[in-house]
Amino acid sequence: MRRRPGIGGLQTAAAARDQYRQLGENVAKLRTDMMKEQLSTFRSQLEDFARKHKKDISKNPAFRSQFHEMCAKVGVDPLASNKGFWAELLGIGDFYYEIGVQIVDICLSTRPHNGGLISLQELCTLLRQRRKSDREAVSEDDCLRAISKLKILGSGFEVITVGKKKLVRSVPTELNKDHNEILELAQAQGYVTVDEVERRLSWTSGRAVDALDTLLDEGLAMIDDGHRDGRRRYWFPCVSPISSSLTTDA
Repeated sequence: MRRRPGIGGLQTAAAARDQYRQLGENVAKLRTDMMKEQLSTFRSQLEDFARKHKKDISKNPAFRSQFHEMCAKVGVDPLASNKGFWAELLGIGDFYYEIGVQIVDICLSTRPHNGGLISLQELCTLLRQRRKSDREAVSEDDCLRAISKLKILGSGFEVITVGKKKLVRSVPTELNKDHNEILELAQAQGYVTVDEVERRLSWTSGRAVDALDTLLDEGLAMIDDGHRDGRRRYWFPCVSPISSSLTTDA
């Protein structure tokens, strides 16, 4: 017959558990303190790095992108506010604020042409043309960071991916799966026909016409009825290679 542990044994076991728990808490606190100290050291080194390479961060887009990645790893957001250390040291907040204002202006001015949906590549090209004195100083990464800050406007600014293209949306239009598939299909030549949509996507005529009519009503498509074959073309300026070429030449 096994003897049950007495009161003394239970008390000893409970004390041992308390000691192990206390030890675990002390180890966890020690690790947390060490991590905080390491992060503080790293942030201090990051500030020294920013002071030393201020010119490269301001002028070199690739260098600036790598700097943002370093900041993200230690929980620093140089764009979070126009006040404070980073804004005073680098003027980064002002830089992205300026780009954001220019992006809004470009999106508004091109909206009658593209319905509020413009490719990221075309947007960056137009932005560089506007900033003629320093065309190479703005990268797609810079545009994406500036656009991410525009979301606080609540006016639909968002980057969406359709196929291999990134598109910037400046209107609160909701595109469903059918609309995205048509936009992806149109990337090859800038337009689609109802017959092509039916054949390539294995859709019924009604489904194709309904999706195309919605895109037309939203201002994202333009109709071209001037071809000899009599087939109506639905052109999409936001993905049209012709549109991008005209933009570059402008």
